Amino acid sequence: MNGNRASDRDREIDDLLVQLAGLVRVRSLLDRRGATEAELEEHSAEIGRLHWRLTRTVKQRTGDR
Repeated sequence: MNGNRASDRDREIDDLLVQLAGLVRVRSLLDRRGATEAELEEHSAEIGRLHWRLTRTVKQRTGDR
C-alpha cells in the first residue's frame, strides 16, 4: 500500500514540476511583453502556491520511505 501512495506522490511531484516550470516561463514571457504589474503578481502568487504545494508533497513523499 505504501508503494502506491509513494508512486501517486511521485506522479503528483512530476505534475507540479511541469506546472511550475510552465508558470515561470509564462510569467517571464508576460514580463518581456509588458504585462501589467497585476498580471505579473497574479502569476507570482500562483507560482508561490505551487511551490508550497510541491514542498509539502516532497516532504510527504520522503516520509513514505
